[in-house]
Amino acid sequence: MVLRVGPVHMGEMTTGVIDKPGETEAAVRRGFALGFGAYLLWGILPLYMKLVAHLPLMEVIANRILWSVPLAAIVLVWLGRTADFKAALRSPRMLAMAGLTACIITMNWSLYVWAIAVDRTIETALGYYINPLVNVMIGALLLGERLNRVQTAAVALAAIAVAILTYENGTLPWVSLALAVTFAAYGFFRKTLPIGPSQGFLLEVMILAVPAGAYIVWLIANGTDHLVSSTGFDTAVLLGCGPVTAVPLLMFAFGAKALRLSTLGLMQYIAPTMVFLIAVFVFNEPFGTAQLVAFGLIWTALAIYTWSTLRGK
Repeated sequence: MVLRVGPVHMGEMTTGVIDKPGETEAAVRRGFALGFGAYLLWGILPLYMKLVAHLPLMEVIANRILWSVPLAAIVLVWLGRTADFKAALRSPRMLAMAGLTACIITMNWSLYVWAIAVDRTIETALGYYINPLVNVMIGALLLGERLNRVQTAAVALAAIAVAILTYENGTLPWVSLALAVTFAAYGFFRKTLPIGPSQGFLLEVMILAVPAGAYIVWLIANGTDHLVSSTGFDTAVLLGCGPVTAVPLLMFAFGAKALRLSTLGLMQYIAPTMVFLIAVFVFNEPFGTAQLVAFGLIWTALAIYTWSTLRGK
């Protein structure tokens, strides 16, 4: 589930591109449909993750990685964009950077799947809500970017929200913070890969597929897997982990090329809002006064931050 203004969601895909000469309204409409569809799929992802919540976390992640590879490869071949990918495979620096980003996004995926399995879905929504503000902080701390007054106010409100949750729970909301930080770090380092989003995604999952595939083979050999040694339901949901990971990422990558960053900046809040609603009204996770105040502060921070971004201030 990569969510931020600027280079956008689920960190997996950054874009660049608006108002190209000759761009048609049809292309924009298609881009909007793809982008909106991607965020909707990310929004309902917790429902799917609940289907695999009874399975071992590492087996779920391994299958999520492994079965993303065929789909990503088919799309890349269909688009005829294999030349850059082949060049990347011959570049040690490219492979090293892709290995780093692959490890970071695996940490993010693992924490996300675990949090939903143990009924902490609200915390995942909060994590992706505060991700844009974490990106602002990373820009200030690592890139020397100066925060304007609105950005400073937004970050301050988010900090107050974290303090309230810390006081209420007696500990930092580490799940939310870890999701936001790992996703922001993924986006930061992902920019260093000078290849397209679809090529980069395939490179990452291919690197991860080596240990993931070995782990699945080991489980099968020991008869402890749920892919071939279990019920048809378990097999189906594990195989489906690949498409539910790859499809929205690829939809977003292609859709974002035809959309304004301001449009993407607004759309990025669709997924965490849907996740939040699912957590409260479908999963019936507790949502007390402290959580309401904290989320209210976060929503206010995002509103003024987005307003400032859209106005270009």
